[in-house]
Amino acid sequence: MHPSVVSSLSGLCQVTEHLYVSNGRAASRASLLSANNITCIINVTETKSCSAALHGVEYIHIPLPDSPSSPLGDHFDEMADKIQHVAQSGGRTLVHCNAGVSRSAALCMAFLVKHRDATLAEAHARVKTCRPMARPNNGFWKQLIEYEKELRGCTSVRMVSSSMGEIPHMYEEEARNMMPL
Repeated sequence: MHPSVVSSLSGLCQVTEHLYVSNGRAASRASLLSANNITCIINVTETKSCSAALHGVEYIHIPLPDSPSSPLGDHFDEMADKIQHVAQSGGRTLVHCNAGVSRSAALCMAFLVKHRDATLAEAHARVKTCRPMARPNNGFWKQLIEYEKELRGCTSVRMVSSSMGEIPHMYEEEARNMMPL
């Protein structure tokens, strides 16, 4: 397996110079945090982690389940601004959830839309490039689409009906390929 794929499965995935995403296990490894100069951790899981006790690392806990009805969008603005503030002060932020797939990916995408002038589709592609398993749940997608619409007046992603229910339009081909013959 290619080293970058192994890293994306087990380590910290670099989204920008100052933003990383990972799963909970990687986020609790002090050696990884130190090696990547992480100064702020945003934990989007239901429970606090042992990384909360790391000296000199700011810790923010957003206790939300990975459920389509969780109000993650209520935190998009504040967390995007926090990540930007940490970056401007020369620090690095790690955003993590349990698997590094849904909640953390969605927060990283919101940051890219607000502070890196990316469309939501571009933000998704960027996060997916460094963390291939990134896949926010459909409720988070709907919140991200609404967020992009609030910020830009339009949106680059639309939800479409599929055999798997409502999905972001970029997943249509993937859904078709998963249909039984």
